[in-house]
Amino acid sequence: MTLNNSWKTALIAVSASVATIAGYRAIDGYRNDVVINEAGSNGSVMKFANLPAGQPGDFTFAAGASAPAVVHIKAKSSRTVRQMPSIFDQFFGMDDDMFGGPRTQNQESSGSGVIISEDGYIVTNNHVVDGASELEVVTYNKKSYDATVVGKDPSTDIAVIKIEERKLPTITFGNSDEVKVGEWVLAVGNPFNLESTVTAGIISAIGRNINILGQNQRGGQNSKGSDTPIESFIQTDAAVNPGNSGGALVNLSGHLIGINTAIASPNGAYAGYAFAVPSSIVKKVSTDLIKFGNVQRGFIGLAPVELNNKNAKEFDSDLDEGIYVAEVPEDGAANDAGIKKGDVIVRVDGIETKSEPKFRELIGRKRPGEKVTLTVNRSGKEKDYVLTLRNNKGGEGIVKKDPELASAYGKLGITLEDISAKDKEKIGLRNGVRISEIEKDGFFGEQTNIEEGFIITRVGNVRVNSTKEVKDQINAAKKNGEEGVLICGVYEGSTSRNYCVGIPVE
Repeated sequence: MTLNNSWKTALIAVSASVATIAGYRAIDGYRNDVVINEAGSNGSVMKFANLPAGQPGDFTFAAGASAPAVVHIKAKSSRTVRQMPSIFDQFFGMDDDMFGGPRTQNQESSGSGVIISEDGYIVTNNHVVDGASELEVVTYNKKSYDATVVGKDPSTDIAVIKIEERKLPTITFGNSDEVKVGEWVLAVGNPFNLESTVTAGIISAIGRNINILGQNQRGGQNSKGSDTPIESFIQTDAAVNPGNSGGALVNLSGHLIGINTAIASPNGAYAGYAFAVPSSIVKKVSTDLIKFGNVQRGFIGLAPVELNNKNAKEFDSDLDEGIYVAEVPEDGAANDAGIKKGDVIVRVDGIETKSEPKFRELIGRKRPGEKVTLTVNRSGKEKDYVLTLRNNKGGEGIVKKDPELASAYGKLGITLEDISAKDKEKIGLRNGVRISEIEKDGFFGEQTNIEEGFIITRVGNVRVNSTKEVKDQINAAKKNGEEGVLICGVYEGSTSRNYCVGIPVE
């Protein structure tokens, strides 16, 4: 979608939604399935026989069925950064009383969420809970609960949180593949802290890519170490404002068809353009986060390009609709199945596929080891090819979450690299370890201004000179019962200024 430069596309401040997780078999060694409600096929639209064509029906049923399952999420976060001239470090040591400790800025935001299981699993947007140190959930009946983050997926902007309660009202999942442009929908959420607000509109478009998730990843789109964002939004003109984010988009049966995620607006408020993650993606991502703690992405092993009448001539393709295969790596699933460069994919598992966002959505619903059928047009003839999807390591199995990610060091979200003695001499340092990568959803990415290339010279009062020493000192602080530790360092080319950041190790 092309928007005027004077407009901005914004993720709506903190809100949540809930995904259903039925239909997946339990896997040994992982958490049990979450029991959710799903609507039957072709049950997504409620019929009103006595109304004239084109007129909306009674919204009260849909509102009553969905609103009790939508919650208000309140998030608290803080940022901590300290700067100190190195001359004081050299002559007076690290006296926090003299120079003041790390400065902390507290922030509060709010959004929405959707209960997907009776035992307290709630689905919401990643940007709603990203960086939060405390989460409070207020349910439809005004009860308040503390919540914990189960897992987050920046590539789809979906997260799952949990409260400790039983017999909660849950939403029924609809089939987002069955939604149609022009269909009436309701947006349920908590805009501007106005709890349980319901607005109505229609589906304006489907399969919309607005290039917002990649832009919101640290380092820009397709940054190193990040999964390719999946954007195949449902567009609606239902009123959606800051605080709706993560809330429910439902059809007239009250079934969840999407999680409200973003708006296009010149001022950050409602302007008639809102975007929701389809329920099919929400369900799959939520299931993975609950079962495995991370999202199991299936990789197909080809470079897709959406065809149109212009690039079809450039590719010398007889078709001007479909997904053109621009590249097929030799070690990928597509190559093993017989897919070739120049093929045009017209269907995925029998579903017509004309846009790249829809193609990525259909593949993104599957896990490594699962099969997908691609209907390919080659030289005017169609043929089905069955592929077994791979994981990001090239295998077909489930990728287990790295245990180190749960450690005090792992939660920082940084990758370190040792510096050679020659380079340290060139920089003008006796010791140090460089941060080569900062993940968006780790502590450094969320709550500090530290950038890649920063050189850590001290952890607490201990000088560090290797990746192992940094990890050992941080994890030792946690083992010793300390609440936090100070990390100090410099940037190459500016070693006269020393920067310190207080990090939690709880």
